Amino acid sequence: MQVNKDHKSFVMSRLGRFCGAFALATTLLVNGGQANAQDSSAAQGGGGPAVAAAAPAAGGGGDIAKGKELFTNNCQQCHNTNEVALVGPGLKGVRQRTPGAEWLHKWIRNSSTVIASGDQYAVKIYNQFNKTQMSSFPNLTDKDIDGILDYIDSENAGPKAAATGGDNKTTPGAQTNGDSTPSASSGPSELFTLVLVALLVVMLLVLGVLFVIVNILSKAVSPQAVGIDQTVTTTPLVQRLRQGLTNTVNNSTVRSVAIWLFLFVATKMSIDGLYSIGIQQGYAPKQPIAYSHKLHAGQYKIDCNYCHTGVNKGKSATIPAANICMNCHGVIKKESPEIQKIYAAIENNQPIEWIRVHNLPDLAYFNHAQHVNVGNVQCQSCHGEIQKMEVVEQRSSLTMGWCIDCHRKTEVNSKDNAYYDKLVALHRKESKEPLKVANIGGLECSKCHY
Repeated sequence: MQVNKDHKSFVMSRLGRFCGAFALATTLLVNGGQANAQDSSAAQGGGGPAVAAAAPAAGGGGDIAKGKELFTNNCQQCHNTNEVALVGPGLKGVRQRTPGAEWLHKWIRNSSTVIASGDQYAVKIYNQFNKTQMSSFPNLTDKDIDGILDYIDSENAGPKAAATGGDNKTTPGAQTNGDSTPSASSGPSELFTLVLVALLVVMLLVLGVLFVIVNILSKAVSPQAVGIDQTVTTTPLVQRLRQGLTNTVNNSTVRSVAIWLFLFVATKMSIDGLYSIGIQQGYAPKQPIAYSHKLHAGQYKIDCNYCHTGVNKGKSATIPAANICMNCHGVIKKESPEIQKIYAAIENNQPIEWIRVHNLPDLAYFNHAQHVNVGNVQCQSCHGEIQKMEVVEQRSSLTMGWCIDCHRKTEVNSKDNAYYDKLVALHRKESKEPLKVANIGGLECSKCHY
């Protein structure tokens, strides 16, 4: 019997090691596949959308790239570039159906002045769209307006002109998605999946062969084969397991290890709990009005600055006032129950009691304008992909360590800013690394606590 037990234990130990190696290999392959997918995603789309170089259009000689930016920030909330009306008319063919370029310049800068002058076309448009007053843009130059109009024309020029116009070039054979950006090929991912499946099949076959070998060896060294007396009584398996468990519990070494392990886990959980006090990551309260950022900022691409007006010039981004909502919803979806809540707030002269999601303690100072206007930090860097959120939640921890880590990694946006010229020159004398926020006092306590 001793020969049989020793041989079985040897074979089973080998088989156990193989199973462990099989599980480890499977885990590494799966994790490797995820890492490859992430690396592929980062390589193909991690750098953000590329901005096409501006190409003057024949219509007005404007800067299309700048026209697109101006349209997005000022016009997109009320107008489509196609013929579909939004708050105001669709702008496809606006140059052809209006009195002329000079008239368009005056209309866009101050439409109320053109209407007040009795211009027939201006009055007609004003009455046609329920006498909705168009915002005035006195700061736009003729070149800026021409750029906007050229951008509108380019959007309606058709796929051929869009593909060949300006400096926008597409790599031959590259697939493109709806945003005219090269889409990722599925080749590497499919190849990796096939290799993974093949390896798993091979491992399963090897495992099956090992089981067959174990069975053959077990029969070869069985008591009948080696002539061992089978009259020896054996203890039932359940009784042996119970006896082994009892011996383990009564072992002083095992008890000491279990106690120390329990104390270690309890201490770590307590420390982690203390560190999580005041952290609201994942907080997503239900708001008094069901507002969807996914619809407004995502589908309709309304710029964040349009509603959060203080983000470029103040400490707080500010909560939108009800009159900002009415710029669109004075005409759109007036019958919606959620929009009726805004009407009720205005009629009762009561503010909408929005619940704040992102909130720093009073001991910490944060200025939106410094980060957004000077540092060119995107909203998504701190708030996550807000354009995909149906209900806004706090994605980042907003802890001091999180902020400091960002200051250590973020390069100072010193391009075309004479304020940083001397600092950059002094930094380059001491280091070849780019100038980081940490190098200009971003880690000093008084920056955020004073």
